[in-house]
Amino acid sequence: MGNKLTQTELPPKEKQPSFWLPLIAIIIGAFVAILNNSLINVAIPKLMTVFGSTQDKIQWVLTGYMLASGVIIPITGYAGDRLGYKRFFLLALSVFTFGAFLCSIAWSDTTLIIARVIQGLGGGVIMPISMAIIYKIVPRDQIGMALGLWGISAMVAPAIGPTLSGYLIEWFSWRFLFVINIPVALFALFMVSILLKETEVDKTKTFDYMGFFLVATSAATLLYALSNGNSVGWRSFEIVCLLYIAVSTGILLIWVEKGKSNPIIDLDLFKNFTFTLSVVVSSLVTVGLFGGIFLMPIFLQNIQQMSAVDTGLLLMPQAIAMAIMMPISGKLFDKIGVIPLGLVGLTLLSGLSYALHALTIDTPHSWLITILVFRGIGMGLCMMPISTAGMNAVEPRKVGNASSLSNLVRQVAGSMAIAILTMIMQKRASFHGSHIAENITLDNPAIFQVGESSGLSFSTIGSMIQLEATTRGIGDTFWVSSLPLFLCIPLVFLFRKRKEQSFANEK
Repeated sequence: MGNKLTQTELPPKEKQPSFWLPLIAIIIGAFVAILNNSLINVAIPKLMTVFGSTQDKIQWVLTGYMLASGVIIPITGYAGDRLGYKRFFLLALSVFTFGAFLCSIAWSDTTLIIARVIQGLGGGVIMPISMAIIYKIVPRDQIGMALGLWGISAMVAPAIGPTLSGYLIEWFSWRFLFVINIPVALFALFMVSILLKETEVDKTKTFDYMGFFLVATSAATLLYALSNGNSVGWRSFEIVCLLYIAVSTGILLIWVEKGKSNPIIDLDLFKNFTFTLSVVVSSLVTVGLFGGIFLMPIFLQNIQQMSAVDTGLLLMPQAIAMAIMMPISGKLFDKIGVIPLGLVGLTLLSGLSYALHALTIDTPHSWLITILVFRGIGMGLCMMPISTAGMNAVEPRKVGNASSLSNLVRQVAGSMAIAILTMIMQKRASFHGSHIAENITLDNPAIFQVGESSGLSFSTIGSMIQLEATTRGIGDTFWVSSLPLFLCIPLVFLFRKRKEQSFANEK
């Protein structure tokens, strides 16, 4: 029975004789979508200066893209089945490319924000649709290697983005942040159109309008609340209302989607233990990973006064380590499974994330690079195997829905991680600042002696206190971000338990 099931899951070889060239084309398309966002993240101050905009308004260049992508992700499964996954991928990449072109010719902050929303409508579904296509064209016994290669785009693009962005802004123009995507995206469109064969189309599938409205409302309000909660205030009327809408529409979504034949979000997927376990562990790992993605640039640029370009160069070895390990871990996954890779990778990742809590103002870069490289090896070992194990447990006909659901959950987890870690960092920095200031008083003779001997003013001493307090706050936040990673280690063993139960049921 096991052999028969495996054979039915494999794509017909006569329909797709070779998947490597189509896979490369798909990876290029996914890479350019992720790279675009990492280019823009560090360019916000420049854009604010160019357009004479305010911080709050120009931030919508990021927020608009995030909300558009969060709203559009749920339709991945339906659109792929109804239109064909190749056609939908080409449509999404075309919309993304058109949005990039509009961004490159934007003449005001408002037109740039509108263009970014259009870009997000295309770019938001590129990752889930590309993952679904991989499952359509790659045999299951080689899926680990394929997803390992595909995962390089998700890990390497954010690492090279800041460095490339800095060079483009310094030597060319901010418009090249968008222009650079267009030829790469056009090349990916051409490659996919000639190399990838269309998947089966289900023209009888109907669109779930109510489900889409509810999931789009819930996702948009939740993502917006998470991204603005720290700046507006978590107890403000605006954020409380948004969270209420997000939760209430989410509950209503569960009730509406229950028992539907073609739901926009297939919540029955959570009845699959392995898939659910994979989504939970992947979300916890995402929370831990965002500690490094979010905190390390703050430490390097704000504390050690490094430029965006130099920050990107320092983080580059970590990205290279991830890029090397991902296809290796994919190949090993096909042979030994998720548990050994998950245990080794998560142990490295959690332990070294915890080690970063010891950061100081003058932490040497040699130590930091060493820690980050081995942390990158841990990421490369565990990320894709954990995700692949869950997707492999899903029926082939539900792969599109599973891909969109897991990507949506991870996006929410990432936004939640940034919101929580930002709040912790601010509170701990304030705590440390108050604690340090308690020992620095006007009647303390040591303060005057230090000031007279070194020529330091009280304002300079205050700046030093703020730097030290922020550094300690970042260290404390790294400690917190390592906790979900440590929690994932025992959860990995549950993959074996479920595998043994499934084998027993088959017998």
